Amino acid sequence: MKSAFLAFWMAATVLISSAAVSAYEGRVYDSETLAPIADAVVTHGSRVMRTDSYGRFHLENVPAGAYPVLRLRAPGYWRRDFAHDHPGGSDAVVLLEPLTVKALYLSVYGIGNKRLREAALDTLRKNGMTALVIDVKGDRGFIPFRIDLPAVAAVGAQKIITVRDMPALLDELRQEGIYLIARIVVFKDDLLAAARPEWAVKTASGAPYRDFEKLQWVDPFVREVWQYNIAVARIAAEMGFEEIQFDYVRFPDKPGLRYAEPANEASRTAAVSGFLQAASQALIPYNVQVAADIFGYVLWNANDTDVGQKLAPIMDSVDIVSPMLYPSGFQFGIPGYSNPVSHSYEIVYLSLKRAQERSGVSPLRFRPWLQAFRDYAFGAGEFGDERVRTQIRAAEAFGSSGWLLWNPRNIYPRLQFGEEAAGE
Repeated sequence: MKSAFLAFWMAATVLISSAAVSAYEGRVYDSETLAPIADAVVTHGSRVMRTDSYGRFHLENVPAGAYPVLRLRAPGYWRRDFAHDHPGGSDAVVLLEPLTVKALYLSVYGIGNKRLREAALDTLRKNGMTALVIDVKGDRGFIPFRIDLPAVAAVGAQKIITVRDMPALLDELRQEGIYLIARIVVFKDDLLAAARPEWAVKTASGAPYRDFEKLQWVDPFVREVWQYNIAVARIAAEMGFEEIQFDYVRFPDKPGLRYAEPANEASRTAAVSGFLQAASQALIPYNVQVAADIFGYVLWNANDTDVGQKLAPIMDSVDIVSPMLYPSGFQFGIPGYSNPVSHSYEIVYLSLKRAQERSGVSPLRFRPWLQAFRDYAFGAGEFGDERVRTQIRAAEAFGSSGWLLWNPRNIYPRLQFGEEAAGE
């Protein structure tokens, strides 16, 4: 069936005159089902198009005789570069390979510690998992490998190097077929705040604000902070990460703090979505997926959850949203389920369903963080194999583009998660 379908489209290819400028058309399909992929991103240089509901795209004003390289991506698929092989306006067929991201997280220390890294890779191999989320800029502002960015060195972000040759390590991981996600912690940055106190969040008295971990934050209104993090993201994209994931892309969850501008729901929301839009724009040439981590309650709340995270503006700014659906984080439960750790399936599934209904986007635009660490709120103990499997079943029943397991200690179950998780 697949070969007949391709033969039909190739036979239908039409070469249009290349006398002046050319227009290129094409269609994007799932390589397994041959279904059209709607809303796929197609880029040519700095130009961005999206496919329609039939998977079609149209590129105008390409210089005559050019053979443009188009770059394509869509949530739930591997990205692809496609060399349009006709110097005119042919109707090209582009196939994208499906991808379900099943990931573990490795911190600044986890990626550099051979024991933790190999244990995580062993878990990936045993369970048919496909991806790693790797700290490129961690919770304290450290970048665990050498990069050529003077601003990073100036704030002390290179004082702790845990990976001596990150490009070589990434190459090894890529050879195993692992999808690589660069996690960048944005506005929680103790090093940048200490080095540039004028960019730091302040208390009402004007003193540097410190959170419960005694770490400082930088002001989301300050554009220089945006530029610093976007510069790091560019380097990660140049190194070959398939996805850039921004975490702590929010205001501190504490009232009464001082910022460079008055902080209210509208201004907080504009700052968070504005940063994500600026980052997405800067990353267009690299054809990376851009993702944002958000609080789980953002999927339910109509306001900005007092931190600048509002579902619709964030969905409009990035490719993928990764809500943190840890049952331990739902201290007030959700409608109908007051004890979240006893109803992990419902927390994950109903939260994602609520978000999809509110936003109207494809379920593939969501990829949740799931709990793989000990409960800290309800005295419910460890989240081991069965509890992890329960959350995975919920995410897969919803139809998300995958899931991410979080354990800050980078210690994960090493037994099979089960057929549902491994995709067997």
